[in-house]
Amino acid sequence: MDTETSGAPLMMTQRTANRGETEMIEPQAIPDAGPTGASNRLEVSDLSIYYGDFRAVEGVSMEIEARSITALIGPSGCGKSTFLRSLNRMHEVIDGARVEGSVRLAGQDLYGPGVDPVEVRRRVGMVFQRPNPFPTMSIYDNVVAGLRLNSKRMRRSETDVAVERSLRGANLWEEVKDRLDKPGSGLSGGQQQRLCIARATAVEPDVLLMDEPCSALDPISTLAIEQLMLKLKQDYTIVIVTHNMQQAARVSDRTGFFNIEGTGKPGRLIEIDDTTKMFSTPAEQATQDYVTGRFG
Repeated sequence: MDTETSGAPLMMTQRTANRGETEMIEPQAIPDAGPTGASNRLEVSDLSIYYGDFRAVEGVSMEIEARSITALIGPSGCGKSTFLRSLNRMHEVIDGARVEGSVRLAGQDLYGPGVDPVEVRRRVGMVFQRPNPFPTMSIYDNVVAGLRLNSKRMRRSETDVAVERSLRGANLWEEVKDRLDKPGSGLSGGQQQRLCIARATAVEPDVLLMDEPCSALDPISTLAIEQLMLKLKQDYTIVIVTHNMQQAARVSDRTGFFNIEGTGKPGRLIEIDDTTKMFSTPAEQATQDYVTGRFG
């Protein structure tokens, strides 16, 4: 899990029963994915996202298949990143944020009564646009930060194993194994982003969200991250936001196109389909215009 921002645990919520009394709702656990990873599937139903009275995203429904890469594309301001952050409730760090509709992981509504948003963010990790290793922490401590945040007690030998596993998974181990005690901020931009991916995967989430993970990187580092995404999808369900049409075409299995009618209007999902079809014969003219560079 990326820990750039996180909300406070929602330990208990209240609701008023029919008999007029208030009852406490215990936090609900999100079911484990299980050995097949089938429950890594996300189901979004009629999701609208609000900030106060402003509706930023309207009526999004989609199914995000397990162990695949789904790319979200569209012009700036159309709600792609807002929607992405809603998948692990990260948007809630902004006052007044709320949703209508549902996001289900393993059949569990992530916005259901009593669901702990901190647990949601453990199961649905996030990597941000710019690499953000904790500057005062070593490479080693950056990787285990998420484990410590989740109050998981581990022996040093166990954290050693977790650090090596996560760094190997991020294709970074061979480059940093002899300087794990050095600051993560001393790495190159591409290495820092892979360190952030290692940090996110150390807690073994089911879903990994990536918000323009290569926008601040050079072409060589971008290629390394793209190759890493293709490797990671064997174990994780990945959703990325990207403005790079070539990147979406190269790495994703499915692509969703968001658009907006104008300033002050909500963003909407125009269509989602297999990436090959979206870039060759999309169903909507607006999608065709965008992927061919006629606007955006």
